[in-house]
Amino acid sequence: MHLVGYAWLHEAMQLSAFPLRLPAVVQPVTRLEKIGQTLAVPPATAPASDDLLGHVLFALKHEGINLTILAQALPQIPATALELALKEAPNGIYIRKACYLREAFTGEEVPQHAPVRGGFVALFDPKRYVTRPGERNSRWRVEFNGLGTLDYCATVERTQRIMELQAHDILGRAKAFMASLPPVMMDRAINWAYLHETKDSFAIEREAPSEDKSRRFIQLLRQAHERQPLTEEYLVALQNATVSNPYDLAAAFRHEQNHLAGALQGAAGVTYVPPPPDLCRELMEHLMQFANEAPTQIDPLVAAGIISFGFVLLHPFMDGNGRLSRFLIHQVLCRANALENGLLLPVSVAMKREERLYLESLQEFSRPARDFWDVQWIDFGTLAFDFRGHPAIYRFWDATPGVTFTMEMAQHALEVELREETAFLGCYDAVYKAVDEQFDIRGSDLANLVMMCLTNNGVVSKHRRKQYQYTVPAEVFDYIEEAAQQVLTEQRTTR
Repeated sequence: MHLVGYAWLHEAMQLSAFPLRLPAVVQPVTRLEKIGQTLAVPPATAPASDDLLGHVLFALKHEGINLTILAQALPQIPATALELALKEAPNGIYIRKACYLREAFTGEEVPQHAPVRGGFVALFDPKRYVTRPGERNSRWRVEFNGLGTLDYCATVERTQRIMELQAHDILGRAKAFMASLPPVMMDRAINWAYLHETKDSFAIEREAPSEDKSRRFIQLLRQAHERQPLTEEYLVALQNATVSNPYDLAAAFRHEQNHLAGALQGAAGVTYVPPPPDLCRELMEHLMQFANEAPTQIDPLVAAGIISFGFVLLHPFMDGNGRLSRFLIHQVLCRANALENGLLLPVSVAMKREERLYLESLQEFSRPARDFWDVQWIDFGTLAFDFRGHPAIYRFWDATPGVTFTMEMAQHALEVELREETAFLGCYDAVYKAVDEQFDIRGSDLANLVMMCLTNNGVVSKHRRKQYQYTVPAEVFDYIEEAAQQVLTEQRTTR
């Protein structure tokens, strides 16, 4: 199989990179076209097999931007090779991009025999990628418009699914929906969202929070509306607020290697290894800078997906990373001023329902990253970690799966979780009022029975009838059922 472009560079230069989703391969075709899971390339279009720069230029022209591969390949191409190619096409778009990136990755200038002319070109094609306002390099007339910097950058492709989700205007719909509710109902729906977001964020980590833990996490969620910039000090304070074990409280970003493990024992059970501590701390600085700028520059939900998944993949603390990563979704949306009046989209509730998809989104990165680590079992509870890859696999990453999942969960949180809970509260109020007008029942008993009846499809179970037989007359149970079934029927017919 004759590989081309990034696939050729990856294999021929033995680079550290994740498998390509669409490798370019020479095939008997007359034009470039996608065939199955490959980009079919006509033989006449393919660079010579030993032409390093030719494969880079092909990739830049036809395959988009893969900074993980470019950061490793370009420094190995002599500056003289780029200088010669520049002479042949002094204003060529792709040679300019190659020269710009090589200078950024090496600090070594590529000689120019004449100033580059023409308009500025965007490094990332805005038609293909989500981009943000760029930083212009006058020497090569290239605009860096990536989601980050050339030290840490995510890419998000404008897939059909992401464009559909953006067109749905999830945040605008959330605002409009909450504004349509009576103030008391809105407050109750928001309080429900805070409580269940807390419960399910812990449940994803297989924890049942104590009352104190729940209270602290709800306070944390409400603090998101303060729109405080992310700093190491702030994130440490947040971590301390979410972790109850005093031995797990962080004082700073981690100075030791951590990992995630599955059910298997020893090295075989290690499912993900985040970047080494020094690299992690460096990349966290870049992620925090992005988090403090991007929410007002790009779609807030896209920014939320990048920041939430970026944080959990860097794993800057020894404990509490998962809960904080989900908190950061709210923090980003608040920072973008996308959620007002204390509104919260209960994304963790949606994620808990879709745990398999959540895990699959994380594994898009964690599984291939694991292959670059040599993990040795030393003793029970003690492992040795040796990173055999290039830092570029952590510096430059595809956030498309994480962003897609985040946006889908935000849509689910609004269209299913909040709307269903609000409808439930409306039913509850109607049944409670109908029964209360007919019978004199203790408020707490009536509230519990109405709640349990509605969650049991309008039936008061035999167990509940027996439980309340000495405080509630028998005819009340029947009346609650009658009122509940009437309300539920009316709700179904109006949908």
